[in-house]
Amino acid sequence: MSDLLYSEIENDLRAGLRGLLDDKCPWGDVLAGTEREEPYDAKLWRAVAAELGCAGLPVPEEQGGAGATWRETAVTMEELGRAVAPVPFLGSAVLATAALMAAGERDLLTELAAGEKIAVLAVPFTTAPGVAMRDGAQAADGRLTGAITSVADGLAADVLLVPAQDGLYAVDAADARRTAVTSLDMTRRLCDIALADVPARQIAAGEAAARAVRTALLTGAALLASEQLGLAERCLETTVDHLKTRFQFGRPVGSYQGLKHRLADLWTSITQARAVARYAADCVAAGDPDTEIAVAVAQAHCSAVAVRAAEECVQMHGGIGFTWEHPAHLYLKRAKSISLAFGTPDRHRAALAALLDLPQA
Repeated sequence: MSDLLYSEIENDLRAGLRGLLDDKCPWGDVLAGTEREEPYDAKLWRAVAAELGCAGLPVPEEQGGAGATWRETAVTMEELGRAVAPVPFLGSAVLATAALMAAGERDLLTELAAGEKIAVLAVPFTTAPGVAMRDGAQAADGRLTGAITSVADGLAADVLLVPAQDGLYAVDAADARRTAVTSLDMTRRLCDIALADVPARQIAAGEAAARAVRTALLTGAALLASEQLGLAERCLETTVDHLKTRFQFGRPVGSYQGLKHRLADLWTSITQARAVARYAADCVAAGDPDTEIAVAVAQAHCSAVAVRAAEECVQMHGGIGFTWEHPAHLYLKRAKSISLAFGTPDRHRAALAALLDLPQA
């Protein structure tokens, strides 16, 4: 049985990243960024990806990475979720990196690990692990034609990793037509991608390509649970701090039993979320045969917990929680958006039932 407690290295990583995010990613800046056209915070991305080295955490040292594991990447996801950070970490440092590692691609992987380029896996954000991929592009003579909808972080990408009928291809993002989609979560924007006979380089073919895409989606779903955990923890902390200082009828609002019971229930759910998220990240890091089950459990639980925590944050802040000038809506929009990413909780419960050979209702 693996030790799911945070290691000293993981705690040090968390401390360094949290300090950086507190300094460079206050919620006021995040809110202001949602009103600009830029799809992500480039300065923050450079600090996280290159200066702190988080983009290359799971990449071997001989390929320019840190030689750590997906567990350390999961800690990074917790902190980025806690800050609702507008950076393409999930798309590039998780999905694309996992796909390239599984495919055995080296050159592009080295550039991603160094934070020199941003790549994304060009699949709809709602694509669940294990779901049969519909061909989003057709390949012919080293060129691609097709369309993919609702790609997360696609606007920020330098390179698109596009699944086609015969393999996985790398496409220069400048050759594609990218159209911004109105997104609920403006801190992680979506776009539609159109490819019109654009040049492409094959990364992997046949079953190797399919395996790379499956691995990327499974890894993305596993680590998304850590982002949901970090978001839920921040919502709980923010709400408790508010209820300690907000008075009604001469008493702190947090002293009322009804609210205390709701917060206690939420704390219990978040504690459970931490356990399943950590286990999913550890399984991915170790290549454990239990990975698919662990990911299904983590997503089935953590998605709902993050949404509930964000909803409680909005409600328990009273009138101010419903205003644009308060960060609660940033958490709620992120939580609702990622509750659909890589499959809904219902889809993961159905997947879990199939994996465990449970009878369908």
